[in-house]
Amino acid sequence: MESKNVSNTNAFTIHGFSQSPDLQYPLFIIFLFVYLAILLSNLTVFLCIIMDSHLHTPMYIFLWNLSVLDISYTSTILPKLLAMLFTQCKIISFLGCILQVYFFMSFVSTEFLLLAAMAYDRYVAICHPLHYSLLMSAQRCGQLILSVWISGFLQPVLHTIFIANLFFCSSHHINHFFCDLSPLLKLSCSDTSNIEICTYILGTLLSVSAFLFTLVSYMFIIFTILNIHSEAGRLKAFSTCSSHITSVIIFYGTVTCLYMRPASMYSPGQDKFFSLLYIILIPLLNPLIYIMKNKDFK
Repeated sequence: MESKNVSNTNAFTIHGFSQSPDLQYPLFIIFLFVYLAILLSNLTVFLCIIMDSHLHTPMYIFLWNLSVLDISYTSTILPKLLAMLFTQCKIISFLGCILQVYFFMSFVSTEFLLLAAMAYDRYVAICHPLHYSLLMSAQRCGQLILSVWISGFLQPVLHTIFIANLFFCSSHHINHFFCDLSPLLKLSCSDTSNIEICTYILGTLLSVSAFLFTLVSYMFIIFTILNIHSEAGRLKAFSTCSSHITSVIIFYGTVTCLYMRPASMYSPGQDKFFSLLYIILIPLLNPLIYIMKNKDFK
């Protein structure tokens, strides 16, 4: 089979969820309402934190960045998906595909680091409350957030360079609803072992280090909470980090199922399902998780 250099590949075709024309518009309506709900809920959090000076604390600044992140990675995928469903034109340019891969992986990496930074904030607040204003000053909080975003966007650069130099077979049909790493590797005629190794090494370094940092932070938090004498004090301390724990569990569960496996175990149906959980469920749940029990927001 003759291979084509990726530089000569002008576009890919996205499979989506169904080839049936009758289902395109119902799916469009469903995803449109979901996207609007994600934008509305996260923008509400975003605007509340900006407009209320009482919420200008490190915990809420991190939450503000989480809302920006949820809007960003959802907007990387859903607008293009909505356009394809509405026009029934499922073509995406090669450059658009590569950019979608890069930004999606960047936002995933950034969320790993941001959740770890939020765990550190809760650790300082509960374990070192007297030094909180010093350890989490506005300057240090800003430096931490800046390093999170820069590191998150640097992490997938090498992956993107490798993908841009792949050879693809005569078929440019992506069996997914957006350009993701796994279906692109499955589609390529090139040896993708370098990208898989790179994904495992960099992905493991990022995800495992962020997870271990979060885990150790919560070990200290739990130990400190258990040493609080009053039950009311323990419940109050735990309530300040319960929302973050919930977000961490949902996020790590979906991302692990989505990415922490070799290309040989790639399953289009499973990938679409777990991708939907990450792209739709997490940004829908995060505002609810952080707002429902939060007296400041109420």
